[in-house]
Amino acid sequence: MIVIKLGGSLAYSKALIDCLNKIQQRYQGRAVIIVPGGGAFADQVRLAQQQWQFDDVTAHHMAILAMQQMALMFKGLVPQWPIASSLAELQQAIPLNKTLIWSPNSAELDQAAIPATWDISSDSLAAWLAKQLSATELILVKSATIDQLASLEQLTAQQIIDQGFCQQTQDGLFRIQVVNQQHF
Repeated sequence: MIVIKLGGSLAYSKALIDCLNKIQQRYQGRAVIIVPGGGAFADQVRLAQQQWQFDDVTAHHMAILAMQQMALMFKGLVPQWPIASSLAELQQAIPLNKTLIWSPNSAELDQAAIPATWDISSDSLAAWLAKQLSATELILVKSATIDQLASLEQLTAQQIIDQGFCQQTQDGLFRIQVVNQQHF
C-alpha cells in the first residue's frame, strides 16, 4: 500500500492534473491513499491567523478543513476515487486495491495526540497515516526543486518538508520519497 501526498501548491498550475493522471496510470489495481495538501485554503488560514491572532489549536482545525476542501476538489477532478475520512474506512478499503482520497478527521487526529502546530502540516499527517496503515511507501510530491541527495533533515532545514516530519517517520517501516512534480 502506498500513501501519496500531493502538495497543495500543485493546484496553482496544471501540475495537479498531471499528478492525478499519473496516479491513475501507474497505480491502477494497487492500494493507494492520496493525501491532499491544504494549498490556497491553508494559506488563507495562515493569513487569517496573522490578522486575528487566534490560537494554534483553532488554526490547526481550520487547516484540517483546508485539507478536506482539497480532498473534495480532488474528488471533483477524479470522481471515481472515493473519499475516506477515518482510519477504519481506509483499512477496510486497502484489500480492495483501490485509490482513495483521505479527508482527515480532526477528532481522530486529536485522539492520536497530533500536535496542533504549524510544525505539523499535511507532510507529517501523511507520514502519520502511512505508519498507521503499515504502508510500504510514502511519496511526497512537491512543486519545489528537490535535491535527490538531500537528507530528510536537510529538506526540513530548506523548509521543503515540515518540522515534524522526521519525528513522524521515526519507526516507520516504509520507503520515503520526496519528489518534484516533474519527476513524479
